[in-house]
Amino acid sequence: MEDLTRLIISHERIENIKSNNIKLTNEEAHYINKVMRIKNYKEIFIANGEGSLWKAVKVNNDCLKISQLKKPYLFQEQEIYLLGIAVVIPKSGFEDILKMCTEIGIDFIQPLFSERQVNKNLNFTKKLLRWNSIIKEAVEQSERLWKPSILNGMDIIEWLKSRDNQEKISISITREDNSYDLNQWLKKQQEFINKKGAIFWNVIGPEGGWSSREIDFFNKNNNTFVKLSDTILRTSTASINASSILNQWRNDLKLRN
Repeated sequence: MEDLTRLIISHERIENIKSNNIKLTNEEAHYINKVMRIKNYKEIFIANGEGSLWKAVKVNNDCLKISQLKKPYLFQEQEIYLLGIAVVIPKSGFEDILKMCTEIGIDFIQPLFSERQVNKNLNFTKKLLRWNSIIKEAVEQSERLWKPSILNGMDIIEWLKSRDNQEKISISITREDNSYDLNQWLKKQQEFINKKGAIFWNVIGPEGGWSSREIDFFNKNNNTFVKLSDTILRTSTASINASSILNQWRNDLKLRN
């Protein structure tokens, strides 16, 4: 594929385009003109984050013309096996988690709150706007065609209560003799891999560990504990490790099928 600059523009905006021209926001115009220094009448790629990719031409500093709007240059179906990482927000490093999980191929990112969490005083609405911007940049950089969804923050127990039977959840834990290796747990999910809409989650806890109340809830609700490593990992390291294991498992499934 051609090595062209990519810009993510929402599906809703693309649907409302008239005469194949799209007006850029100030942020998009800055990126195209000042950061990437795209000259007039040069081509770039436009993606909608939902599988479609178009070629576009820069008409002027705040306008692009999309070629063949009704027929994307490339379309990719969404993955059959969807992957999710649920992470108790650490004191630092969460933005790096967002970037790297996006680049690896995670489909859903769920920020969580827990009893032993250090960073609890968040302006979540403001943070969510920034986090979506970071994910968008990571999608552009990694050339993914599907943008992962970042969900509203929830308490770990309330989040688990809200899951349905289409979602398979493993909870990472460090000091538990009876826990599966994450790879072992994934191999046991054979009966769910052909269910449309199934999501395979790994949950990463706070660096202070789960509280006794949370552990009791996990046990009472038969949540499966898994381990990611024989060593103690920071939240950011654990998130990237789990994401890589999940994505490799999905890639192996696709090769077998």
